[in-house]
Amino acid sequence: MPKYVVERSIPGAGGWSAEQMSTVAGKSRAVLRDMGPDIQWVTSYVTTDKLYCIYIAPGPEAIREHAARGGFPCDLVSPVHAVIDPSTAER
Repeated sequence: MPKYVVERSIPGAGGWSAEQMSTVAGKSRAVLRDMGPDIQWVTSYVTTDKLYCIYIAPGPEAIREHAARGGFPCDLVSPVHAVIDPSTAER
């Protein structure tokens, strides 16, 4: 199944408390449970004013639906074409 990077603009996200992060993560998980196993949230990276989230989903429409149901911003959904890291240079 395809993997996607989702960009979410959320001013001040980098200053969220552990409780705020837990609340947002819980809401996301509840929506995902309702949507079924075809969409999976892998991880999110929190920066000062944005979240970059990694999802596995059948298509960008499922990710946008998750955002709409959860009340989350969804500025950009980009398909992942490849993953590189330092070990890539050794191939």
